[in-house]
Amino acid sequence: MKTKIRIVSQFCILALAVGALSLLGAARAADTTPTGSGSSLSEKDKTFMKKAAKGGTMEVTMGKVAEQNAQSDDVKSFGKRMVTDHGKANDELKSIASKKGFELPNKEHAAKWTSDKAYMDMMVKDHEKDVKEFERESTKGKDPDLKAFATKTLPTLQDHLKMAKALPGGSK
Repeated sequence: MKTKIRIVSQFCILALAVGALSLLGAARAADTTPTGSGSSLSEKDKTFMKKAAKGGTMEVTMGKVAEQNAQSDDVKSFGKRMVTDHGKANDELKSIASKKGFELPNKEHAAKWTSDKAYMDMMVKDHEKDVKEFERESTKGKDPDLKAFATKTLPTLQDHLKMAKALPGGSK
């Protein structure tokens, strides 16, 4: 009788151990999948994505206002280009974030500026900052998809900076 109880006890202990290991394996697998806080992104990559999303949204919002309210046709054209280029980049960044299970900020930017010069000055400063951030991500980022995105987008941002500096009010 004691042998039978011992065998049943050992079998139960073995079953519990197998169950615990299975749960541990499932928990680890869930932790490494790119969803929510288990995302494979480094903190620097996450910060880059947040800044890029906020900046891109601001560029689109401000560009729409420039298209409608700018005094100069050149500034209106620049605004339209911001809407097109940054809209496309925003969509690509959203796709990457979705794939990584990372939620981007989606707060709309309040678009206010008093003159074409004020808008262009803002665009120069913003694009100087953006170019530095995208250069850093393209060389030092850890995530290959984000590095590729930054590398691909960087020439467009550099072009925007040149354009902004060339327009009246944008020179520095």
